[in-house]
Amino acid sequence: MHRIYAAFGWAMIVLGVVHIFAATRYYEQVTQAALWFVSGGLAMILTGALNLLNRTYAHVAPGLRRVCVATNVTMTAFALATGLVGRASLSELIIVVGLFAGATALSVWPPAMAVRARQPGS
Repeated sequence: MHRIYAAFGWAMIVLGVVHIFAATRYYEQVTQAALWFVSGGLAMILTGALNLLNRTYAHVAPGLRRVCVATNVTMTAFALATGLVGRASLSELIIVVGLFAGATALSVWPPAMAVRARQPGS
């Protein structure tokens, strides 16, 4: 299960990179709107990275897990709101919201976390 969680984290990172590169298709100049568009990709990349950190270190950093879950819930709600307001297609909504909702579910499910290594002598 922890490999599936890793796949979700990496998928968010890839989606964020694609989102940033898509800005060149939608915007010919660097404008405030273009930078806001790029910031969405940056938020996806950082959320993916946070999930990868959570997957590996949640057992030693419980605060990280709480921040990760809060970030995932926020990003899921924001992705849904943005998709609805922006009139995204059903397939776009399913992919993006599904990715963030899936990461949210996995971020609270203990089997998705990496198994803690045993300390020598224990």
